[in-house]
Amino acid sequence: MSYGSFAERTGFSLTPWVKRLLIANAAVFLVSLVVPLGFLVRWFGFTPAEILFRPWGIFTYMFVHGGFWHVLFNMLVVFFFGPPLEQRLGGTEFLKLYLLSGLGGALLGFVFAFSTPVIGASGAAFGLMLAFAWYWPNAPIYIWGIFPVKAKFLVGAMVVFTFLATMGDAQTTTAHFAHLGGLIAAGLYLRFGGGGGQGTPAFPGIGNSVRGSRVTIVQQVRDLAADRRENRATSPRRRRPIPETADEPARGDAVTAGPDAELLDEVDRILDKISASGIASLTEQERAVLDEVSRRRRSN
Repeated sequence: MSYGSFAERTGFSLTPWVKRLLIANAAVFLVSLVVPLGFLVRWFGFTPAEILFRPWGIFTYMFVHGGFWHVLFNMLVVFFFGPPLEQRLGGTEFLKLYLLSGLGGALLGFVFAFSTPVIGASGAAFGLMLAFAWYWPNAPIYIWGIFPVKAKFLVGAMVVFTFLATMGDAQTTTAHFAHLGGLIAAGLYLRFGGGGGQGTPAFPGIGNSVRGSRVTIVQQVRDLAADRRENRATSPRRRRPIPETADEPARGDAVTAGPDAELLDEVDRILDKISASGIASLTEQERAVLDEVSRRRRSN
């Protein structure tokens, strides 16, 4: 499963919280190769009936996995879908989405698997997949690296399959309830929490490809930042000198005057803001400025 063309368009890179989550899960899995898995499940898994005795399990269960393939699938989801989401949301909101999705997977166990232990980051992983399809519904995801499927169709099929799977016998449905809980928690976060604001497209909007394409702001920022570095290196802009009298026009480099110079100054300010606070801190007006400058750049 991969999304090569989307990753190239958005400037894919491994982001800070994605790295930390991958390292933490890999470290716990290595520990499980030495320490008996039963011990880890008992003390760090989550069993709703024992929450009063081991309350930390509602968080730590996300880092305990039952085997190599279990941790591999979940971490592949984090690896592929996590970076664009962290770039889109910012580190704090991304971590909130991940943890809330994991908590959703655990909490659904109170209703359907009260005495059954739950382990693994599957709830969090399913939440990330839903969030990816929410923001980029038309991004192609390549199954086995060969067959392209739009994110909205792949995740939609997984939602249906997960729901149907919960109707099986009780011994095999615990994991599917965790998946379903992660999907529900992520959906609530995206709809009502910090992830659904600033004009983001809704998952049911199957035809909303135009608004979905606006999320290429990551690439816009990278391009504009590269242009700024190049322009400063080749022809650094100078401030216009203060006029000696009120009637005397300012002397200086004509390139810095006019609306274009003001627009570039605004881009500089926005890029500095992104560097300090992340993309999620931008207002709609600031995003519109980047869209306009990017449009001009493409037309040239």
